[in-house]
Amino acid sequence: MKKVERINIIMRYINNRSHFTISEIMREFNISRSTAIRDIREIEAMGMPLVAEVGRDGGYFVMNNSVLPTVRFTDDEIKALFIAFMATRNQQLPYLKSRQSLAEKLLGLLSENQQEDLVLLNQILLFEGTNPHNPDLLDLSDLPHPMLENLIQILLLDNHLWITIREEKETKSCPIYLLQLYREKSVWLIEGFDLNDEKRKIVPIDNLTNVQPYRTKTKLSKKKILEKLNKQEKEMNLVIELGPKAIAQFKKYHPFKISLSYMNPYQTTAILNTYINVHNPEELSEITNWLLFLGMDIRVREMPDEVLKGLQERLTSINTAPHNLK
Repeated sequence: MKKVERINIIMRYINNRSHFTISEIMREFNISRSTAIRDIREIEAMGMPLVAEVGRDGGYFVMNNSVLPTVRFTDDEIKALFIAFMATRNQQLPYLKSRQSLAEKLLGLLSENQQEDLVLLNQILLFEGTNPHNPDLLDLSDLPHPMLENLIQILLLDNHLWITIREEKETKSCPIYLLQLYREKSVWLIEGFDLNDEKRKIVPIDNLTNVQPYRTKTKLSKKKILEKLNKQEKEMNLVIELGPKAIAQFKKYHPFKISLSYMNPYQTTAILNTYINVHNPEELSEITNWLLFLGMDIRVREMPDEVLKGLQERLTSINTAPHNLK
């Protein structure tokens, strides 16, 4: 256990006791007497009001059973939190009402030197989705879809949902068991199990018009749902090997449902197995673009003819593009 983690746990341990001794700390945390004394002194220096009792059976107690002191972050921890906060700009995060208000509250807790460091970081760091000539250009897209927070609130109680989906010509309602809520290509999506059709269903949050808990006496467990989905899984029809350059590209971006299996301990080669629905034009186009994004450091073991044809057409159009511009 790291020192910082141990001290935090010790603080909580002694705050819940009216009295404690060095021997108790030694036994509880399996540390030496010198380490226990040193930890107690550091806890006192952090502001925890400890009172020492003199005598053979002496020890310590927390004055007036005081609560733990305010959590203090190191300079590096503050920078890490601030940078993580900056990096989420334009990510449409739930519960984020005012980024400016949160930033002002964070800055208000810091010293002047710490504030100056963060202001400088804000000036020199740029992240994906921002414009270097106008970093605040895309701030309007920072707000999440209003349905997202409502969905999460219901999910905290139950994964069985009754959803209403807006489609091209009509709206349709159905019960689902939500498996994942994720964000891909700047769009929030839910992956669920349609309890009527008993199949996997992926729905953009933007298409939801209503979400309610699904109240029914008989509910399928997640284990049963996963068993049903496993039986329905199609045979893998796209199998490729990736070299180090393709692996690096994969880490930059990959479709949510696709994962890698490394073929050696050094993680320099990997195998990718997945199923491509060649009858879905949107999925076919997406996988074609993504395979081109991976680059030349791949070796195909198995690939549907439709995907191969799409790659050939795309490469041909790229080769002829300069001639068309004349």
